[in-house]
This record gives sequence, structure tokens and C-alpha cells, in this order.
Amino acid sequence: MSPDSYSWIEKSLDTIHRADWYRSVQTIHGRPGATVFLEGRKFVNFASNDYLGLAGDERLIEAAVAAVKEFGTGSTGSRLLTGHRELHRQLEVAIASLKQTEDAIVFSSGYLANLGAIASLTNKRDLILSDRYNHSSLKNGAVLSGATVVEYSHCDPEDLRIKLSQYREIYRRCLIITDSVFSMDGDLCPLPQLFAIAEEFSCMLLVDEAHATGVFGENGAGCVEHFGCTGKQLIQVGTLSKALGSLGGYVAGSSSLIDFLRNRSPSWIYTTGLTPADTAAALEAINIVREKPEIRYKLWQNVETLKNLLANHLVTDYEDVTNYQLPITNYRSPIFCLLLKDAATALFWGKELKAKGIFAPAIRPPTVNSSRIRISLMATHDLPHLESLTTALAAIAIKGRTSKNSVYFS
Repeated sequence: MSPDSYSWIEKSLDTIHRADWYRSVQTIHGRPGATVFLEGRKFVNFASNDYLGLAGDERLIEAAVAAVKEFGTGSTGSRLLTGHRELHRQLEVAIASLKQTEDAIVFSSGYLANLGAIASLTNKRDLILSDRYNHSSLKNGAVLSGATVVEYSHCDPEDLRIKLSQYREIYRRCLIITDSVFSMDGDLCPLPQLFAIAEEFSCMLLVDEAHATGVFGENGAGCVEHFGCTGKQLIQVGTLSKALGSLGGYVAGSSSLIDFLRNRSPSWIYTTGLTPADTAAALEAINIVREKPEIRYKLWQNVETLKNLLANHLVTDYEDVTNYQLPITNYRSPIFCLLLKDAATALFWGKELKAKGIFAPAIRPPTVNSSRIRISLMATHDLPHLESLTTALAAIAIKGRTSKNSVYFS
């Protein structure tokens, strides 16, 4: 009898279980928000990328419903065939206006936007320099392109410069790719330095603004605006599924770049267009970002409040943890990460937080190199929500200090 060609799957799953890397879905009931219902209980939600709290906003829901009634539920084909609606173009114009670029193109997801842009702009004759902590979509887009890919140390312009000095001259074109806000650490790329290096070595620069659009910048345009790089020659990629509360992705840049992608990007040409509901919801979200900056201000107020609570609340309320500092990796974005020594410890902390009414699941390899609890803030969180988080963290820290589940690295 021939061996079972699929037997390796069960063995692989067993390995995943033994490493504490196994994952399964958790069903959220009802609308998304600062609190969610899960397993019949109400939790304060610190696991969402819905930074402005727009995914459950009535204005987006009404826009989506109106679009469905007018245009139906699906686009029915690729944008170049039957899938294009005037709504798509309105959204692209709105994105370009927010980003202050000449044009923009909308994809059916942010992942597809990165795959399509990177694979269209480079090929086997070219070089890609990629930040080591880049999102999977950036890394896979680089692989798909066929270009030579060299990683540089995370947020390290000097290492990027060294590697360009070694490799740049032997390749036709070069593309530098980076997240602007790194989703699992919450830190920001050194964009002005990267741009200067890109100019020095005649490189294109692609910046993924997925976790920055709607959050950073005076007008919510992202880190490009935040760092004063608006109007510079670079490629901005992003998603409509985080602060903009919908689904889809985009590339924004020069009119020639966008025209080129319409003609050469396979993940746009061969994919069904974004649904009318998602398109209309994203368009309404951009209008809110531009017209209601107070929502963004509330998010940043929550960031400052959590910083202060993490610095002071543990000492004030728990004598046992006086001078005890939780290893939080970042204070520059709405993403805070509690670094932990291994996957088992991360699962322990996630379970303990859940028992205390906090939804902030463990993040483990291979998603990240080191296990952690990822805490993301929303504009719709209030002070009691933030206080419940720090109270829970303090209590678990006390428990963890006397067990094998200490937060510290081994």
C-alpha cells in the first residue's frame, strides 16, 4: 500500500500544538467597538485595528446600505470588465486628495495592493531592500516580484546605507519597502532618513501606511504627512480596513505610477472589484477623517492617558509592584506591546486578561519573532476601559512574579 500523501499534515499540526503556536478563531457577536461580546460575555476590546471606532459607526453603515440598494451586493467582475462603478473612482479621488498625491488606485485588499505594486515595479533584474520586521504582504510581494531581496536591520538607516553600498550598483532598479507604523511593535519607521537614502542611491521608496492612515498627521493622512514628506516622490500603500473601518487597499502616488499599475498589476487586473458597500463605507470614513478631527484627537488623548497609567497606576494601586516596569515596547502610536519570554507565557497572560474581562489575545511566532500581548487603542475607549486594563495588568504581574509566567525574557 502506498503511503498516505497527506499524513504529514497531522504531524505538522502536532508540532504546532507542542510549540504553543496553535490558533483558532474566536467569534465576536454584534457590532465591533470598544467593547465586544464573546462567548456570551462582554469584554473591553484591546485587540482591534479599528482605531477610530468607525467600523460600527451608523454613518458608514448607512452609506454601505445605500450603495447596496443602488448597485447591488457585488461588483460582478474585474474593474476592467464589469466591476467598475463611479463610487470606485470617487473613492480613489478622495484618497488622492487626503494623501495630496496626483492619483490613487483601489484594490480589493491591502494585501493585494502590496503584492500588486511590488511585483509590478520590480523583477529579476532588480533589487529590493526590505525592513526585517515588514508585514507579510510586503515580504511576499518582494518574493513574488522575482527581484533579489535583501533585508536591513529594523528601522536602521545606517544598515540600509551599508547594504545599498554593497549591492545597488549591480542592479537595474532598486525599491526600498517599509511599513510606516509596524503593526506588531507600534514603532515608526525613520521616514525622512529613508527618503534621503533613497534619493542618494536612486531608489524608489514604498511606504505601507496601513496602521497610519486616519491616525497620524495633521489631517489624518498618515506618517508621510506626520514626517513632513507630503508631496515627495514616493509610493504610498495602505488599507481601508483599519482606521477607515471598511475593506480594501490602495496605492497613492504620481499619475504615471497609478496608470502603470492599472495596466500591469495582476492583483488589480485579475481580481473582482471592491464591493459597492465597502467602497461607500470607506468613502464615508475618509469624509469623517477630514471633517471630524476630534475623533483622531480623542484617540491620541487615550494614548497619552494609557502612557500615564502604565507609568503611575501600578505603583499607586499595588504596593507589591512598586518600581515594577512592564516591558512595553512602544509609546509612539496606539499600539502597545507587552513582550513576553515565550509562547506559553503569552497564552497565560492572554487567558488571565480574558478572565478579567480584557480581550487582548497572545501574539506568537511565526506572526512575530518574540511572543507578546498586543494592545491597540481606539478613540471610543473611555477612562474606565483604560483603568480596567492597567488594573488587570498589575494583578497579573503580581501573580506572574511568583510563577513560571513572569514577563521577563528567559
